[in-house]
Amino acid sequence: MLGFERVTDDSLAAGELRAARLANGTPLCIGNADGQLFAVRDECPHSAFPLSNGTLLPGARLECGWHGAQFDCRTGAVLEGPADDPLVRYEVRATDGNIFVRTEAIQS
Repeated sequence: MLGFERVTDDSLAAGELRAARLANGTPLCIGNADGQLFAVRDECPHSAFPLSNGTLLPGARLECGWHGAQFDCRTGAVLEGPADDPLVRYEVRATDGNIFVRTEAIQS
């Protein structure tokens, strides 16, 4: 897949978060929100806390474990402060038992 890179296997259970990294060093948080895979930069835009250490709540709400900021992991939108900026998102594809992420972020 042109422009995509393998980052992990596709064994993510619903509600699970996993840290991954692109070859260029970009940290990623890969998650499964009720069967829908997503990938965001693994840094809360408020405090740079690794979102992979946060919590995936019902309704595709990703909560930062440091100050409680919440985001819609499907759109990146801030749902609850103290964060002001949305998440940096990446396109995800699952193929042949692997998760691939586009190396360029989705432009909002």
